[in-house]
Amino acid sequence: MDSLCIYFTGKDQVELKTESVPPVGAGQVLVRARKSLISTGTECICLGRLFEEGTHWDRWVKYPFQPGYSMMGVVEQVGEGVTQLKPGDRVVFQRSHRQWHVVDANLPVQVPDEVSDEDASWFALAMISQNAVRAAEHQLGDNVVVIGAGLLGQLTVQYLRLVGAKQIIVVDPAEPRLKMAKEHGATTVIAKRVQEARDEILELTEGKGAEVVYDITGIASVFAPALTLLRRFGKLILLGDTGEPSQQFLTGDVITKGLRIIGTHASNPPAVSTDHTPWTQAEMYRLFFTYVARGDMRVNDLITHRFTPYEAPQAYHLLRHDRSAAMGVVFDWTGV
Repeated sequence: MDSLCIYFTGKDQVELKTESVPPVGAGQVLVRARKSLISTGTECICLGRLFEEGTHWDRWVKYPFQPGYSMMGVVEQVGEGVTQLKPGDRVVFQRSHRQWHVVDANLPVQVPDEVSDEDASWFALAMISQNAVRAAEHQLGDNVVVIGAGLLGQLTVQYLRLVGAKQIIVVDPAEPRLKMAKEHGATTVIAKRVQEARDEILELTEGKGAEVVYDITGIASVFAPALTLLRRFGKLILLGDTGEPSQQFLTGDVITKGLRIIGTHASNPPAVSTDHTPWTQAEMYRLFFTYVARGDMRVNDLITHRFTPYEAPQAYHLLRHDRSAAMGVVFDWTGV
């Protein structure tokens, strides 16, 4: 049996390939893809090679490169000794955009019946943003600034509403993104570059600045002005992963205002749940599903484009040339 796969074969080069599917071994499962969500920021950085030499991006992205890490599918076969999953189970797991997957049975997480295939495909990005919100250790009534209203920004806004932020101020120059943020919980939206938004944010926060600022842009030049938006002893959460870290510069605010800078990454959560560190990636997936099932979070109305895998070159061309026009972009594998 062969599997259709999406590859980046070079800078701005997207190709479809077919590869043989390996046999299912003991302790493994075979999963057929149904939906996979493009992580637009990450995958555009990888495709456009928008990073400096010597960075973790440079070490990770080697062409031919398999993009994607938000896979939703259905179990088709289980190997010897597998009891936790059965054929027909709907599952999610972090693997690339491809038609068939053979993975260890302990990797996939089951999707509740109340959550649709498309909603489930947001699990990985929902975990990444949830992990950042946990790292911020919010207090009820925090004034929060979210810089960047892309996929992670939209999810972060919804989590901030759930944790009781007083003000959720979203800064992004793209009006369509701000409209979505407003519809999903932002209290104020500012259609400006962050360098131009400081006066308005200070006015909204009685001249003090925000308790927490999220930089979700992945743009190195945002780092320094983001620091100026914080009140004394505030926290800057770096959720956007820039490809140009050498261009991120500290300001005197870090020392004079006693600021904290907290980096967050998908690899940070513990692999095993313990009493002290219960929130693994899988547990955060499940919490996201709970929120979606009971209507506390909405993601389906954030989907702007749907493509078949055969249309992958067109999908990535759109994202590389007019990303502001797209939000959630999903590959539908059901017709392959």
